[in-house]
Amino acid sequence: MQAIIITQSGSPGVLQLQERPTPKPKPCEVLVQVKAAGINRPDIAQRKGHYPPPPQAPQDIPGLEISGVVVECGDAVTRWNAGDEICALLPGGGYAEFAVVLADHCLPKPTAFSFAEAASLPETIFTVWHNVFQRGKLKANENFLVHGGSSGIGITAIQLAKAFGATVFATAGTDAKCLACIKLGAEGCINYNNQEFEMVLANKGIDVILDMIGGDYFAKNIHLLNADGRLVYINAMKGADVNLNIMDIMRRRLTITGSTLRNREDVFKAELAKEIEEKVWPLINEGKFKPVIYKTFPLSAAADAHSLMESSEHIGKIILTVEE
Repeated sequence: MQAIIITQSGSPGVLQLQERPTPKPKPCEVLVQVKAAGINRPDIAQRKGHYPPPPQAPQDIPGLEISGVVVECGDAVTRWNAGDEICALLPGGGYAEFAVVLADHCLPKPTAFSFAEAASLPETIFTVWHNVFQRGKLKANENFLVHGGSSGIGITAIQLAKAFGATVFATAGTDAKCLACIKLGAEGCINYNNQEFEMVLANKGIDVILDMIGGDYFAKNIHLLNADGRLVYINAMKGADVNLNIMDIMRRRLTITGSTLRNREDVFKAELAKEIEEKVWPLINEGKFKPVIYKTFPLSAAADAHSLMESSEHIGKIILTVEE
């Protein structure tokens, strides 16, 4: 099979299309003919040498989410059959013509979605569901703020929070990105290059914040939270070292938490997939959530896709498509 290989740590140009053996599924895995693969920030970090994959994943093939067709099932797989159309979360190896994935980490491809649209779902929905709804415990009628509202995580968080009855606010870096966030359901979006989000939202009272920025956003987030508010981290792009006033946390009973997904246990991801299929997939099938695809690239142009993601000009997801 053909796969995108990280030939060494570095710029997007280190991604090269090469031949690799087609993997074989273990008893609890399925072999998937990949139709599309999503691009995510952890892929960029892995390419640069900052985010090593877990031991069970291919060490030089990035890619955390795919859609495609099951072509072979391991002996212990009971749910899926050859020919089933699925999308899946995997710890690596998605930028390829074929990939193996644990059967319990697969979800049925929504019938109304293309393969490219389906490939945009797993990484962001798994991340948002766990961090916003499980860790952040967002409820209907609460106020929710997501930073990076036009990112893949952002567009997912806005739509799911809105669908479950929260009032949503976002930040983004251009007026066009802010408009996109509002069209997806945000009550308001602050262009952080023109306005100070802490000032704009000072009187709103935020219950849950999803942050991937870190750095000086930390203190601003803390100031915005209501009593019993929850601040959830999934990245710290502007820095992980912050000053914390413990007494302020105690007085307002604030919760500060966060997580990474890639290295979590297989059983955890399987349970997460089960809950997502129960709680989120019905919304997708009812048309209450729509993928936002900014641009697709052929598998061979993975370097161009990474360059686009690093430019941060995109709104929504960037997808690799795999031709037969």
